[in-house]
Amino acid sequence: MLKGRDLLTLIDYSPKEIKEIIDLGIKVKKNPKKYQNALKQKTLAMLFMKTSTRTRLSFEAGMTQLGGHAIFLDWRTTNLTKGRLEEEIRCIDRYVDIIMARVYKHEEIQAIAKAAEKPVINALCDLFHPCQALADYMTIIEKKKKAKGLKVAFVGDGNNVCNSLTVCGAKLGANISIGTPQGYEPLPRAIEEAKKHSGVVLYNSAKEAVKDADVVYTDTWVSMGQEEETEKRLKVFPSFQVNKEIMGFAKKDALFMHCLPAHVGQEVTEEVIYSKNSVVFDQAENRMHVQKALMLKLLGKA
Repeated sequence: MLKGRDLLTLIDYSPKEIKEIIDLGIKVKKNPKKYQNALKQKTLAMLFMKTSTRTRLSFEAGMTQLGGHAIFLDWRTTNLTKGRLEEEIRCIDRYVDIIMARVYKHEEIQAIAKAAEKPVINALCDLFHPCQALADYMTIIEKKKKAKGLKVAFVGDGNNVCNSLTVCGAKLGANISIGTPQGYEPLPRAIEEAKKHSGVVLYNSAKEAVKDADVVYTDTWVSMGQEEETEKRLKVFPSFQVNKEIMGFAKKDALFMHCLPAHVGQEVTEEVIYSKNSVVFDQAENRMHVQKALMLKLLGKA
């Protein structure tokens, strides 16, 4: 039962619960009219420390399409920068039915959830990006008809996207292969959790990680908040660029995925991101559908 729960990380969700959210996302996408008034008179507060395109639009449009209302709150134009976080969240909690927040530190989303009585959704922090992973596996299941048994390879920085992709995929039965430079591996906690459910192998080589993969995924080498590391990272990561040569080690029908925004010419080439195997815009669209399903579940309206 997901009603009233928070979604801070998919480590806290069972394989069954994850599958239920994705399955509902697919149903909502196929028959949006059925759910168009499901969250009538419900309000979503959207708190943003970081800038956003897909996260804001997918949540705001999704809530509107469910008959509810979303309120965008930029951290810098509210008293979230002045008052104590606990006090500000306790006030926000009185006005709305559900809260999502895009923050810098995992401790910040934990503090929001602790202060709020309403469900809280982690819309991105430094350690996890659970909504992105749900949309990613919804896309994989749409394209490949399953996740179980597939080889999903992530190449690049073992960041928040990689952590959530690994946990979510393993809980759905995918075999996870990760290629990162030494010292840029994913969060040990995410790997430990994933290994409880499926195979996870780490490499310090893109070619080894991608070999015979059904899905090849990459993300930016420099995430928001890491700008001071840009020069160093641009020297470390070039051999992990997903290009035609690297895709050649995967299966011929392997999907290419990226959570966007992409830095074309760095982590991925234009040839790959605009290839027939690329599903990056399907991923982006599915953020909205799977988040609609998530909100329906957390508000007990599924």
